[in-house]
Amino acid sequence: MTQSAPPLSFEQKLANYADLLVRVGVNLQPGGKLHLNAPIEAAQLARLIVRRAWEVGAVAVNVEYHDQQLTRLMYDHAPEAAMEYVPAWTNERAMHQLDDGYSFLSVAGSDPDLLAGADQGRVARRSKVTAQAGKPAAERHMAFEINWSMGAMPVPSWAARVFPGLPQEQAVAQLWDAIFAVSRADQPDPVAAWRSHTEQLARVHAHLNARRYHALHFRNAHTDLSVGLADGHLWAGGAWAAQNGIAGVPNLPTDEVFTAPHRERVDGYVRASKPLSARGTLIEDIFMRFEAGRVTEASASQGQDVLSALLDTDEGARHLGEVALVEYDSPVARTGLLFYNTLFDENAASHIALGQSYAFNLSPTAGAPTAGGAEQAGANSSLIHVDWMIGTPDTEVDGVYADGRRESVMRGGKWSF
Repeated sequence: MTQSAPPLSFEQKLANYADLLVRVGVNLQPGGKLHLNAPIEAAQLARLIVRRAWEVGAVAVNVEYHDQQLTRLMYDHAPEAAMEYVPAWTNERAMHQLDDGYSFLSVAGSDPDLLAGADQGRVARRSKVTAQAGKPAAERHMAFEINWSMGAMPVPSWAARVFPGLPQEQAVAQLWDAIFAVSRADQPDPVAAWRSHTEQLARVHAHLNARRYHALHFRNAHTDLSVGLADGHLWAGGAWAAQNGIAGVPNLPTDEVFTAPHRERVDGYVRASKPLSARGTLIEDIFMRFEAGRVTEASASQGQDVLSALLDTDEGARHLGEVALVEYDSPVARTGLLFYNTLFDENAASHIALGQSYAFNLSPTAGAPTAGGAEQAGANSSLIHVDWMIGTPDTEVDGVYADGRRESVMRGGKWSF
């Protein structure tokens, strides 16, 4: 009788997770350089990541810790002048690291309600100023010039939101278990499991690229939305090569395939299927109406002021920069959890994103989203990129050709092909 392998210990799963972030996420190569951004609570994970980076042959590893409470202190106590001040060296450093070929790895972990009750006018001003200052580097990141990836660390305030009523230690442990499960860190060979998964996603986006749809039409009980696709759009998902030729996985977990909408060809109405955590505040029951690509109506039962501020960031914030398809029974969806974190929740449902388009979602002939050719192709430009979830188990998606012919892409939240 064959005996099953004993379950992995927490320490083994954490080491697997660090290994995945380094070898699958940014796919760090011998001679590579890594910049790691992590919450102060993630020191144990950060040390494992750094050790793995050295073991694969990195020549430079830089770690930058952050404390979410310092952000709240700034909004509550800093003078108005602080909302407008961003030292030039922050963008200059990022640009130098990009020039030097650094890979960027971020570990997410914060309280979804961190800025609830804060002055949202100050939050909006600060967010816009920092986005403007960081735009040169952000554009290079969104063009996938170098490898970048994101993971997560369950800080107590976040775990308490996902598992209300549980003792803190138990809530953190259960959130870790969920992260390990959806990232495949609890499997005997996580790297092989990710290789199989990304190959499947590659088959899906290859199929969609071959179809050359003019638009996608989403329908469910609360949505009737036509999303035109940018001319020369390219579907992506799972793993793909940065401009340096190294293939990585930008988000762990990831179950989406996505592309660039046409900024002027979105029409209809849509209601969010999950709350959105943005700018430290929870936004619930988002409803939007689009006409000729632009948001003409937007409401939320909670977080309306934050939603309005996001839309008022710039003109591009009222247009779409991404449309993504996710099966309703993805690993994240099967947990049955609302993570209150877009890294996870966007992989539980099909979604759209307000704001900036990704350059790699356009054919090389279209150029970058800031170039004239890409603008003619329909790509969007903005200081924000905010994903929010619209998929449900009853969602139907049709692919629409330029001549009006239709064919099924998703039925009941599952692939039709």
